[in-house]
Amino acid sequence: MDKSQKLKLLKDSIKNYEDFPKPGIIFRDIFPVFQNTLALKAMRDLLVEHVLFLEVDLIVGLDSRGFLLGPMICVEIDKPFIPIRKKGKLPGKVARQSYNLEYGEATFELQVESIKEGTRVLIIDDLLATGGSMGAAVKLLKSLNAEIVECLVIMELTELKAREKLNVPVYSFVQF
Repeated sequence: MDKSQKLKLLKDSIKNYEDFPKPGIIFRDIFPVFQNTLALKAMRDLLVEHVLFLEVDLIVGLDSRGFLLGPMICVEIDKPFIPIRKKGKLPGKVARQSYNLEYGEATFELQVESIKEGTRVLIIDDLLATGGSMGAAVKLLKSLNAEIVECLVIMELTELKAREKLNVPVYSFVQF
């Protein structure tokens, strides 16, 4: 299967839910990809093929779908994985970054000992929408003097223009 076939299979496997979580919103659900092993393999291949030539020291996955995507890449390229989690979920010394949501505020945390100065990081998540959580992850990692090589997402809602706010390289496989 070539890249265009993999992309089509991936996009066709994403399910849309209208008016969720509130009226007027179309929720793009990546979980059906995990139920179709052919689509899952295509997604894994696309991720690995993209990351293979990037110079990264580690993969950082965002809470929570980044936790599913990051390790798929890590085992293929032999790089470590670390999570950025919601507040109160990680033991030890953590660095924090708060960010705004459409319904309030949230805080991300990262274990400080996981990042050394100058570490080249790839951040991964399933979706780039408004850029709130990805932006918080970028700020958090930069506060620990990490170098953001790229933010990698499966889906991007381009009309929200989040990539323009991030000021780091962004790559998405599927755009809506």
